[in-house]
Amino acid sequence: MNRPKIKRRVGKYEMGKTIGEGTFAKVKFARNSETQEPVALKIMDKDKVLKHEMAEQIKREIATMKLIKHPNVVRLYEVMASKTKIFIVLEFVTGGELFDKIVNHGRMKEDEARKYFQQLINAVDYCHSRGVYHRDLKPENLLLDAGGNLKVSDFGLSALSQQVREDGLLHTACGTPNYAAPEILNDRGYDGASADLWSCGVILFVLLAGFLPFDDSNVLNLYKKIRCADYTCPSWFSFRAVQLIMRILDPNPTTRITVPEILEDEWFKIDYKPAIFDETEDANLDDVEAVFKDSEEHHVTERREEQPAAMNAFELISMSEGLNLGNLFDEQAFKRETRFTSKCPANEIMNKIEEAAKPLGFDVDKKNYKLRLKNSKAGRKGILNIATEVFQVAPSLHMVEVRKAKGDTLEFHKFYKNLSTCLEDVVWKTNEDVQELK
Repeated sequence: MNRPKIKRRVGKYEMGKTIGEGTFAKVKFARNSETQEPVALKIMDKDKVLKHEMAEQIKREIATMKLIKHPNVVRLYEVMASKTKIFIVLEFVTGGELFDKIVNHGRMKEDEARKYFQQLINAVDYCHSRGVYHRDLKPENLLLDAGGNLKVSDFGLSALSQQVREDGLLHTACGTPNYAAPEILNDRGYDGASADLWSCGVILFVLLAGFLPFDDSNVLNLYKKIRCADYTCPSWFSFRAVQLIMRILDPNPTTRITVPEILEDEWFKIDYKPAIFDETEDANLDDVEAVFKDSEEHHVTERREEQPAAMNAFELISMSEGLNLGNLFDEQAFKRETRFTSKCPANEIMNKIEEAAKPLGFDVDKKNYKLRLKNSKAGRKGILNIATEVFQVAPSLHMVEVRKAKGDTLEFHKFYKNLSTCLEDVVWKTNEDVQELK
């Protein structure tokens, strides 16, 4: 038989599988147990944040991200913390990565590439205007929603891989070199806005070409190509697209094109639609402050919950006779064990059995989704022990097995008749069963 499933919960969120992993964080699929809304849960190690002296910067950027409600930026809903971890609750985007389209279908036509580039610049411009810089724009951070619209993820959160030094400039500890601006690789500090635009230029090139502008198996050669902006546009690029890419992939950050200049570019303006969105909703920032207060009252609870063991088709078939609801009350068919099905939640089934057994003189020992019922008085063949277990057959259907573990079979039979009377509202009856009872 399958083992019970273990589910982890953080506050009101039920965690699922890991959907992403980086140097400083892990991202898991999760579901809000109150609304059933799917979310992405980013989990960061508190010690690493404090070790890199990033607490204040992260607090500031998370607070800013909570205020950002742009259609092309993944939403940050709330932030929580336990004693050892920080949990950031993000919008779950279902359309996969933009670059999956490149991998599966090759390079894009200019109209399609332009649409995504326009949405990328919309997102970057909006966040820069609020003092938030991505610093690590790359394919993994460009997602698509169900409607095929671009969503930039990790805006402002990639600060975990950065450090602000005494010169007041940003310095990169890690990242994807192919998309990094020359000033980042020089490690003498850089302006976040200008560096983000370089990465946007690389992304535009990849959308149009289907391959990277700067690529080399030798890292030193790669760095040299990036510093010199040594790349060649394919012949199918239009003249205007080449002109724009040249102005973005300028190795000198002081002369590199700016966002306002991109917005005025002739190639960029074709079919351009500015983002439309509503910013009237107020954001509550209390949770951001609470995360960094080292106080138990502000900590969210992490807990592990066992789920009923799943039952596969072969196991069901082998027990098919026991699924006949008729044997619940058929004395001749009833032997040392029986089973019934229920559409009630597993916890409710367990509680109902416990409530019914105690007045009948049984002590109840509950563990996971198993119950051990022990009669306080000895019978004809010693003390009657009954084992009960709940199995999951489908998301909303459970099968309950009740069997005699020790003692007299007739006493077990008598006990079960009393128990079944108490569980009539728990047992799932088909339409045929209901008709027979009328």
